[in-house]
Amino acid sequence: MNPNFSYEVTHVCRQSGARLGVLHTPHGDIPTPIYMPVGTSACVKAMTSREMEEIGTKILLSNTYHLHLRPGENLIREAGGLHKFMDWNHPILTDSGGFQVFSLAGIRKIKEEGVTFQSHLDGSRQFISPEVSMDIQEALGSDIAMAFDVCSPYPCDYKTAKEAMERTHRWAERCKAHHTREDQALFGIVQGAFEEDLRIESARTLADMDFIGYGIGGLSVGEPKPVMYDLLEKIRPYLPENKPRYLMGVGSPDCLIEGVIRGIDMFDCVLATRIARNGSVFTSRGRVVVKNGKYAHDFSPLDEACDCYACTHFSRAYIRHLFNAKEITGGRLASIHNLRFLLRMMEEIRQAIAEDRLLDYRKEFYERYDLTKNF
Repeated sequence: MNPNFSYEVTHVCRQSGARLGVLHTPHGDIPTPIYMPVGTSACVKAMTSREMEEIGTKILLSNTYHLHLRPGENLIREAGGLHKFMDWNHPILTDSGGFQVFSLAGIRKIKEEGVTFQSHLDGSRQFISPEVSMDIQEALGSDIAMAFDVCSPYPCDYKTAKEAMERTHRWAERCKAHHTREDQALFGIVQGAFEEDLRIESARTLADMDFIGYGIGGLSVGEPKPVMYDLLEKIRPYLPENKPRYLMGVGSPDCLIEGVIRGIDMFDCVLATRIARNGSVFTSRGRVVVKNGKYAHDFSPLDEACDCYACTHFSRAYIRHLFNAKEITGGRLASIHNLRFLLRMMEEIRQAIAEDRLLDYRKEFYERYDLTKNF
């Protein structure tokens, strides 16, 4: 047991089986279930750390791969660590770099020792192994580090999925053996592609390794959502009840609800800020493409139910104007709104769990939120 970290389940929804919890870390307590905005390069795109605090962010995610390449973990360590470097005195999770390396198909080579790849910045030859990933994340000083894993492509055959899973398990053991920081939690990552027996085997194997928490990787990579939901249900019984579960790279409103119902405690995704920069926003009715011409004379807020700065000060017409005038403030306001929308939604989900009515909340959500189109 690591005395710096603990996870407690505070309530289980009688209606859905979803759970409320608290993850205690050196930089503060994290209420779960929680959505984690993504600050890839020590910054959530278009946002300042102060603004992230103002919208209710409890924990940020940063990217090991990108920070290793630029500015480098040694510079960040010299600055006093990632928290001080980005002026964020709250919990930070760093991914391992595994998914980013996986996405470099064609310019990377995976061997048992680790992965050799070309930098997407300058083409230079780079190498990350389980040990190197741990060294980078320890230098960054995040509260939660992720084990270095191998993500299977979608679709893939059974042999490929099994080999990637087994290597992930061997690398998880190496990560655990190499990791030394007592003020940093290490999470293992469940793999196994879309094979039920492999996913269960991976969950069991990693549970036996006794990590502080568990990520579920390799999902939301192009498969239909019902396939992902089914696998989450199959995996759930094999992950420890007293440890947090993190569904990696998932963050659309419907997936947040469905994931929580299936026992997930933590989520992250770049979707909110990515669509914001392109002029799309989440609303209570569904996605709105605010830069469309039909909003030129719409003086209502992005979402009348939202309490964010953008919604309480500006109209759709104004924000549309900013996008069409190519003013960067348009993307900033849309990002503030989308992030606050998801964070507020998680607050509502936690409240619904506490009141034993999460399935009612889901029903109400789907009655008003149109998943089939953008408005």
